[in-house]
Amino acid sequence: MRRGGALRGAQLAYETWGRLNHARDNAVLLFTGLSPSAHAAASAGDPRDGWWQRMIGPGLALDTDRHFVVCVNSLGSCFGSTGPASIDPHSAQPYRLSFPDLSIEDIARAGHELVRALGVLRLDTVMGPSLGGMVVLAYAALFPGGARRLASISGTAAASPFAIALRSIQREAITSDPAWRNGEYSPEQPPAAGMRLARKLGTVTYRSAAEWTQRFDRQPIRADLRGRTPFGSEFAVQGYLEAQAGRWISTFDANCYLYLSQAMDRFELAAHGDPQAVLRRADLAQALVVGVESDLLFPIGEQQALASTFEASGTATRFAPLPCIEGHDAFLVDTERFGRVIGEFLCG
Repeated sequence: MRRGGALRGAQLAYETWGRLNHARDNAVLLFTGLSPSAHAAASAGDPRDGWWQRMIGPGLALDTDRHFVVCVNSLGSCFGSTGPASIDPHSAQPYRLSFPDLSIEDIARAGHELVRALGVLRLDTVMGPSLGGMVVLAYAALFPGGARRLASISGTAAASPFAIALRSIQREAITSDPAWRNGEYSPEQPPAAGMRLARKLGTVTYRSAAEWTQRFDRQPIRADLRGRTPFGSEFAVQGYLEAQAGRWISTFDANCYLYLSQAMDRFELAAHGDPQAVLRRADLAQALVVGVESDLLFPIGEQQALASTFEASGTATRFAPLPCIEGHDAFLVDTERFGRVIGEFLCG
């Protein structure tokens, strides 16, 4: 691991769509945001809709008639890949806080080892949104020539002070919950109160103020959900936040969140050297940088600066600032706009 320690016998959960061609040069490696699993789209093995269902498949942006798409659940997550909630083979107990310090580079290296195990020596494209948009930059820094093209979606070359401040409060909400027990909670008794607050705070920043107004305005909450305390929920938007938090608590592990969140704060492309020189060494034929004008968490200026760095490195670059109203989560929602830009890039 980049910051010390090692994992023995670590596993990665992944899913694939399409077929690897004879030349083994049509693979697209997709890294996820912080929360999703590797199930990005339905498949014969799992027919449920995935988190990028309208983007992956025959004739879609990630066209599985042309590309072999591999989506990996991040190292350190809790959907099949080894993370703090996994069993340490040496102790037969969950790693919890004995899990090694996690970095964005570790996530990138794990994805690289995965595609090598699948027989892919050079990717057609390495791609990712949000956290994944940071991981692809680490991938380019660590593995020059490892991919022909790169697509960073709503990502950044370094976490901003605003994002660091936000995530630090989210982590504090979890670690201040008495049920966290210094990471020694059981799956049946997680630090639910802290996780609920962390998710609500995050959800507010994943969308834009304009979209909150458009979706909810000042609509009252359903009568059966109205709070029974003096300061309980009164508005529909509060009910939405509570529903989002409830679903997240039931599926995501608190320690995994803490590790992934901190890894995002610490990442900086410049840690690998002058960013222009790093990207020049990456030997990429093309780069796509996509941002959303209403993104509060990863502001459009960060993607614009990244695109300028790619251009200065001599990489043929397309910068796509999208006028979506949905904020940071637009890549999950406005798949028509994102699909058009990404599909054109992959067809080039």
